[in-house]
Amino acid sequence: MNDGVRIERHGPVLEVTIDRPKANAIDNTTSHRLGEVFCDYRDDDELLCAILTGAGDRIFCAGWDLKDAVESGAHEDDDLGPGGFAGLTELWDLDKPVIAAINGVAVGGGFELALACDLIVAVEGATFSLPETAIGVAADAGGIQRLPRRIPHHIAMDMLLTGRKMNMQEAVHWGLVNYVVDREDLRPKVYDLAHQICDGAPLSIRAIKEILRGIDGMSEREAFEAVNRRDFPTHQKMLHSEDHEEGPRAFVEKRKPNWKGR
Repeated sequence: MNDGVRIERHGPVLEVTIDRPKANAIDNTTSHRLGEVFCDYRDDDELLCAILTGAGDRIFCAGWDLKDAVESGAHEDDDLGPGGFAGLTELWDLDKPVIAAINGVAVGGGFELALACDLIVAVEGATFSLPETAIGVAADAGGIQRLPRRIPHHIAMDMLLTGRKMNMQEAVHWGLVNYVVDREDLRPKVYDLAHQICDGAPLSIRAIKEILRGIDGMSEREAFEAVNRRDFPTHQKMLHSEDHEEGPRAFVEKRKPNWKGR
């Protein structure tokens, strides 16, 4: 049975492609499969960075598969698998980076899936939208929760309430995307970023995500106090790791560090 997901391993990089013609929309089966994929990524010490993209050159992801939902009776209250919708929007213990490679339009849950990633690289001509109010639902898989934290509140409200499309010029203006590239440069760019990440100390990368998640909602002082109390296990592990000694040593010896992740 086609689960709508293709995966490729390239050394420490995992490439995940949503492949469900024509719109890369996500049904219950695909959501469960993506959850399994990202949980495996989380638990595999050999993998250091993931790339998420869509098949084809028009649509990154159209969100929830409405045709399937109508025909099968699927509902948002159904079990969508580990990590919630699309396996990533609620995978709170994933402390490894995911780069969204936006190859086309990101609609509804597709946009919410992009918002769940750590970096966004998009092609010229891609758009983002949350048209849920037009079909009697709300963008509650990350649109409501994340978008007003990423761009100005009133701009986010405009998108949430009207469902209008945000073009790439506006996305760049509000800092929603990290890089905009020509279509032929999308794959090279995301792999360049992934390899830069993989060159860093694995525990340092994971500690950054762990701390950022843990201090969300805190004041600056509370955040400093939480870090200084060593509230975060991966951060604590990093400080007492072999890699913590290897980094300065490699710098002094003018060589590339030999990270061990421990």
